[in-house]
Amino acid sequence: MNIGEAATRSGVSAKMIRYYESIGLITPPARTAAQYRVYAADDVHTLRFVRRSRDLGFSLEETRELLALWRDKSRASADVKNLAMAHVRELEEKAAELKAMADTLRHLATHCHGDHRPDCPILADFAATPSAQAKA
Repeated sequence: MNIGEAATRSGVSAKMIRYYESIGLITPPARTAAQYRVYAADDVHTLRFVRRSRDLGFSLEETRELLALWRDKSRASADVKNLAMAHVRELEEKAAELKAMADTLRHLATHCHGDHRPDCPILADFAATPSAQAKA
């Protein structure tokens, strides 16, 4: 199948497939005499694996590690679990940071009158020096 069909079947755009090939994340497929890429079912399976990994927020390097573990039939599942749990901790840290940002912005918005007056505690906070923000 050509790159367009591989893209459709895997859910990975043709542009991203080319990129993943260029950085060595996936192995380049066979080519025709005219140098068109020819993808096999295994290539699509690998692309779906990459797509799922990326959808779950794994970095390209982590995805590379996961691919290597997936291909290594003698791997220890503990290695996969350790990588997954480290990623869970990163996601939880990011979620906490996002919650703190939302809480701060909600607090500022609550104190904004939202009327015709120019006073705006949101903008005042953004413009404040770091020491003044720490007091808020």
